[in-house]
Amino acid sequence: MKSVVILGSTGSIGTKTLDVISRLNDKFKVIGLTCDSNAELLLRQIKLFNPQIAAIRDVSKYKALKDRLGSSKTKLYAGMEGIIRVAAHNKSDIVVIAISGSLALAPLLAAIKLSKKIALANKESLVMAGELVISLAREKKSQIIPIDSEHSAIFQCLNLTPTKLVKRLIITGSGGPLNNIAKSSLHKVKPKDALNHPKWDMGKKISIDSATLMNKGLEVIEAHWLFGIDAKNIDVLIHPEAIVHSMVEFIDGSIIAQLGPTDMRFPIQYALTHPDRFNSHNGSLDLTRIKNLSFKSPDFEKFPCLHLAYEALSMGGTSTAVLNGANEELVHLYLKGIIAITDIPRYIARVLDSHKVKKSPDLEDIMEADRFARSTVKEFLAKE
Repeated sequence: MKSVVILGSTGSIGTKTLDVISRLNDKFKVIGLTCDSNAELLLRQIKLFNPQIAAIRDVSKYKALKDRLGSSKTKLYAGMEGIIRVAAHNKSDIVVIAISGSLALAPLLAAIKLSKKIALANKESLVMAGELVISLAREKKSQIIPIDSEHSAIFQCLNLTPTKLVKRLIITGSGGPLNNIAKSSLHKVKPKDALNHPKWDMGKKISIDSATLMNKGLEVIEAHWLFGIDAKNIDVLIHPEAIVHSMVEFIDGSIIAQLGPTDMRFPIQYALTHPDRFNSHNGSLDLTRIKNLSFKSPDFEKFPCLHLAYEALSMGGTSTAVLNGANEELVHLYLKGIIAITDIPRYIARVLDSHKVKKSPDLEDIMEADRFARSTVKEFLAKE
């Protein structure tokens, strides 16, 4: 039986991970849970799974949660220090990184330093610090298995094939909720409409990234680091049916694709059980009901965030950390109704232009780039 820690257990990926583990409870035991601020759900999860350790990032909710735990044997911690403590639990076999955004980087590095198997559902950590994360993982022999459906698909299609035999990676995307909206109308899109993804049930931040296609851009950067493939050999295709989760073309012209239902429990289970496979009890894809599989190139003019991600990757160094920090800040502002969705790529481009790239950055350089991006966004907004 493998011991599992889930960072971000109250979010979309975290709750689905717990559902997967509940169905495979003879193979996995939850020993650590963390959340950002959803104390109510974390309390229910602690009572149901009895982990050895848990943490809540929102320190203002720690005492009330601690009191409500009563005689529970679960040790509770607070703040980022608490999250990192759970990530570095010495008894865990697998650490699921289901925290959204840049906050995942520090606990991810803490888990890698202890040579843990990582089930990674966070794009931003590799976007910010891919070179640092991957080199540390190699040094510590920490295996990183992707949970994102696209990267899980590529991982399964590659099946340890040497990169020299790979012609290109093909990352698919449904096109998001704005796929059929005219470019001239994008500035009018309200957050509630941008959050209404046609295929996937996801958190708010990733849903907005999907609407702007920044999500695909982040996936290109993540795929570059996970699989060691140059950006020029990573393509994005819009695939509205969301049946083909991604593909790999090999140098002989063969293309292998991974298909499946739009249910994150499938890639979550594979990340946990790899290299084994077990009955998921989640149903299967009925190929007889699929009437069409369509693919088209993305509209880079309508969705400039995708181009900006490729550009930041080609610039290298701290550029991707700046891209990520600016995007996170702007998505937050859009969800609050302060800016239009079309302002997101406009400001990101300005921030990237104003940044002096530092090559081969260390962790402090990366965090400084992140701070620069966020503060520069606020400076630009204050001047308008």
